[in-house]
Amino acid sequence: MGKSDHATVQAVLAGNKEAYGKLVALYSRTVFAVAYHITGNEADAEEVVQDAFLRGYRKLDSFESRASFGTWIYRIAVRCALDRIALRRPDAAVRIDDRPDPESQAVQLADGAPDPERHLLSGEIGALRELAMDSLTPVERAAFTLRHMEGRGIGEIAAALGVAPNAAKQAVWRAVHKLRQRLAALRVNT
Repeated sequence: MGKSDHATVQAVLAGNKEAYGKLVALYSRTVFAVAYHITGNEADAEEVVQDAFLRGYRKLDSFESRASFGTWIYRIAVRCALDRIALRRPDAAVRIDDRPDPESQAVQLADGAPDPERHLLSGEIGALRELAMDSLTPVERAAFTLRHMEGRGIGEIAAALGVAPNAAKQAVWRAVHKLRQRLAALRVNT
């Protein structure tokens, strides 16, 4: 794919604007996945996908053939996701009291489905997990997401965030530490 990506980029730069659609189709799922994990919501993730590919198109002439297009657009997407988080107003944060009652969202199914208590517990755990993720700074959330949800290495995380590898490693560590503290109450004693 690397050589065809470079050929497609060259075609776009030569004036074939429709060729960029091939790159969008090829990488939009990956960009959406990282955007969703970082922003935590589908609408923001869709906006990030659009922003990332638009920025990529506008800066396509600065694309260097040393890296793959996928890696390049991935880095742009991470930056766009961080920008999107920064745009959120602090007063727009959802408090636990404002969240919908997990029990009211639970759907009871016959035979083989989890019971209502299990649904309630799952909803509560999900709400606590989201609150814990919301307690992270945007850089910590992105670093954690890239490392533990996307399986990226420290070097890739550092490049995507535009920081030194040691700073990326520290951001991952701080995120894990904060999440462990916030989610300690969920540990089950067996």
